[in-house]
Amino acid sequence: MKRAVCGMMSALFAFQTPPAPPEFRVRLDTTEGAIVIEVHRDWAPRGADRFYELVTAGYYDDNRFFRVVKGRWAQVGINGDPQLAKAWRDRPIPDDPPRHSNVRGTVAFAFAVPNGRATQVYIALADLSATQDAQGFVPFGRVVEGMDVADALNSEYGEDAGSGIRAGRQQPLFDFGNDYLDHAFPMLDRIVRARVEEARRDRHDH
Repeated sequence: MKRAVCGMMSALFAFQTPPAPPEFRVRLDTTEGAIVIEVHRDWAPRGADRFYELVTAGYYDDNRFFRVVKGRWAQVGINGDPQLAKAWRDRPIPDDPPRHSNVRGTVAFAFAVPNGRATQVYIALADLSATQDAQGFVPFGRVVEGMDVADALNSEYGEDAGSGIRAGRQQPLFDFGNDYLDHAFPMLDRIVRARVEEARRDRHDH
């Protein structure tokens, strides 16, 4: 099994994903229903490219929404396989300059330090611009379908299952993956499957 996982990681990292389309949609099939995110590359080019890369690689499949605070945010993005999660954790991307506020429905990468974005993203369940904008959280897209699904994601564990990167309480997720979460927090919702749904073409294309 370890050999298979290592082989998969080598293949993923060797594969050079092209830059993301200017606009595209990602469908998250979750245990609560579907959430569709429309990504705008001009909002955050590096963030959009990384999200596109991760979705294309299947990284978000079977990920738990481990940090859901009702009326605040829903965070996801630590792969259930510890080897895969740690490998991507060590591949952060540079920051993008802020171009859009963290209003309700926007999606941005979480991070602990400058130039530290890797895989974790959150959906803003409320207008978070007053706190998140000044701290450098840069949205790369927004929910265009299924915001009611995002609002309904299980929030009974709040911060307990894996509070923010800066709080330093996520190590068990990286060490033990879904085995840990499913034992300690069995009611967490998850992404069943994440896929690029459509690439937006120029309206003059035929």
